[in-house]
Formats: sequence, C-alpha cells, structure tokens
Amino acid sequence: MVDPKTQAEADRRWLGDQGGRQNPDDLQSVLDQLYAPPSPVRTATAVRAASQSLAMEASKTLYYGRVEVHLVGHIFLGVTAQGLAAVAFGGSEQTFLARMKHEGRHTILHDAERIRPAADQVRHYLAGERMDFDTPVDLSGLTAFQQRVLAAVSEVPRGQVVSYAELARRIGRPRAARAVGQALGRNPVPLVIPCHRVLASDGSMGGYSGRGGVRTKRALLVLEGALT
Repeated sequence: MVDPKTQAEADRRWLGDQGGRQNPDDLQSVLDQLYAPPSPVRTATAVRAASQSLAMEASKTLYYGRVEVHLVGHIFLGVTAQGLAAVAFGGSEQTFLARMKHEGRHTILHDAERIRPAADQVRHYLAGERMDFDTPVDLSGLTAFQQRVLAAVSEVPRGQVVSYAELARRIGRPRAARAVGQALGRNPVPLVIPCHRVLASDGSMGGYSGRGGVRTKRALLVLEGALT
C-alpha cells in the first residue's frame, strides 16, 4: 500500500508544486493549453491540408468505360478529375486495366456516366459529325518534354500533316526527331491529341500506336481530308 505522504509528494511534483510551494502560473499554463479554443490559423491550415489530400486522392482515381465507335470498333476511355487521361483503341478490358495499373493509377472505377461527355465527342468525331475536340485532357503523368511535343501536335490543324522533323523544329529541338516520335508513341490520348497527323519526312506513314497501326492512321487522315 502506497504511503499517503509519498503519494502526496508525487502529486505535488506532477502539478509542479515543489517543497510544498504551489506553482499556479505553471498549472494555469497547462490548463490554458488544454481548454483553449481552436486557433483559427491552425484550423484553416488543417482544413487546407485535408482538402489538398482529398484533391490528390481524387486526381489519382481513373473512371473508365467502353465506347463502340465507327471506324475502329471500340475504344476504352479513362477520365480523372483533371480531364481525359486515356484513350485505348480495341483490345480487352483486362489489357486496358493492366495498362492503367502499370501507369500508376491506384483507383480504377467503371463509370459510364463520368466518361459520357468525352465518349460523345469521340463517337461524333469518328462518325464525321464533329470537326475537333474541346474536352480537357490530363497529361500529368508525362514528362515536360512529352507534354511539349503533344502541345505542338495539338496545334496541327485538321486536314494537315507535319513531319517528325518539322515538329522537332517547332519545339526548338531540330535534332530530336527520333525523341519526338517516341513521345508521340506514348501519347495517352491518341485521336484527341492528333499524333496521327505526323508523318515521316518522305511522306510515309511512320508508326501509330492505336489498334490497326498504320491502317488506322491512314483511315483517320482520310476521314479528316488530309489523304484521299
């Protein structure tokens, strides 16, 4: 059993009362911190941090769906809070999901409503009922160089083509034609960002990452009036 005097001495030490002398200032400071109302600054900072955390999590979520379209059969589309992030020609749903996971998409949800605005634009474009796209795109997963290349090719008008070398010159990297081609090959939203409008310097098709490869590329250029 604890001796009452020993317990009393321990209580005084815990309260900051040494040698029987009370220390009201220290005790009051502890009580003030314990019962003080929330600081507006701390509260605002906490709310801001929580909002940023939620926004980052939302930006990682990809909503996807499948669209049946003229010319290429079907396309898988994926959108984030920032915009259209994936366009995949053909293939299976399992292949598309595996690709998205490989690219670091942590949360992938099927949601036909979320993709509907972009899906309608794609469908109407490939049916010849729409001349261009105005859906926002999410290129956040790309390097600065890749984004620069895709921004440049987005400025190539419908019905026109450029060479890889010309595109390299337009971004101020005239010796980077091969790197430009590689960046176009990693275009996550083909068709919407028209990498099919870039040809080899000799006028040949070059490559195309969409389903059907060069055949699909040629069909898109015919649709747009760049080829007969």
